Amino acid sequence: MHHTLMEVLYGYGISSTLYLQTHYGHAQSWFTFVSTMADLRTTFLYFFPIWFHLQSAVGVKLVWVAVVGDWLNLVLKWLMFGERPYWWVKETLYYGNLTVPQIKQFPMTCETGPGSPSGHAMGSAGVYYAMVTSLLTIFLQSGGNTSLTTSKLIFLSSSGLLWALFWGVQVCVSLSRVFIAAHFPHQVIAGVVSGIAVAKAFNRVSWIYSASLKSYVHTILCLVFIALGLYALLDAASVDPYWSLMKAQKWCIQPEWVHLDTTPFAGLLRNTGALFGLGLSLHLPIHGDLQKNRNCGNSAIYRLTCTAATLPLLSLLDSFRPPTSTHALFYALSFCKSATVPLTTICFVPYCISTLANVYHRMKAY
Repeated sequence: MHHTLMEVLYGYGISSTLYLQTHYGHAQSWFTFVSTMADLRTTFLYFFPIWFHLQSAVGVKLVWVAVVGDWLNLVLKWLMFGERPYWWVKETLYYGNLTVPQIKQFPMTCETGPGSPSGHAMGSAGVYYAMVTSLLTIFLQSGGNTSLTTSKLIFLSSSGLLWALFWGVQVCVSLSRVFIAAHFPHQVIAGVVSGIAVAKAFNRVSWIYSASLKSYVHTILCLVFIALGLYALLDAASVDPYWSLMKAQKWCIQPEWVHLDTTPFAGLLRNTGALFGLGLSLHLPIHGDLQKNRNCGNSAIYRLTCTAATLPLLSLLDSFRPPTSTHALFYALSFCKSATVPLTTICFVPYCISTLANVYHRMKAY
């Protein structure tokens, strides 16, 4: 029986999933945890606020890398038509008369978009690459006070440690996506490579740090219109852009595991919402006033207090789930919910804390 190269690749992928599920079934909760942590929600809810309060430029870069990376992932997915293991194995004629492998599905398996490249692998590679390179730059700059040999040694050891951590995370994320049968191995490799490429590109871009609100709005419109244009082109070419959603609904063993928030447009609106929120927050007068009038100054205590107050508040915000009954309402609320994350981090929390600090200083003066 003659098989195409893609079928052989998919066949090996199924064997990998089966091998991991058979030999590492006991690590199921670990793999599920890694997949959850690799979601971009972790970047917006944890990495962004922590970095923004410690080194605001890195926080800004993380949002851009996450948003543009995920948008590029959507475009690539629509162009590459990647299958996913959990449905491919049910439909393929690859096995002929042989027994078709039985692979398990999990609550996180039934992603609805096409499979290639992996969005989780691409997102985590991009975001972690941006964080590691930013940390190394900070180490290099702070090494100015110590002797050359000492700073070189510190830099080399921290560099080795951070890159080991980076690759450790990528391997865990990739294995978890293959284990839960959401992706084939070549799809996660493609995700890691493209994620690093996006982060590398943003390491060379400096206009994002001084971008006007107009630039943010133009970028968002550009991303949305290119995605809509591609959607319309596929539709005109008689290709159903939502072909993968039908497969997810058909082959997922539990209908409730198919979530509307894993669809391409849900991701697009979540991400553009976060980018809009970032642009708006950075250009609100309140942010400018906070920059000038810092009773708390740039003090470490002020920054840590802001971080400590932001994280639980964002977790509370995240617990709000937009109703999925009406698609338009779900998408609109997803956009607004994402926009409130940067607004809370950059304006609301620092404003409340600096107000409290001012009150405290006045009371102290009396």
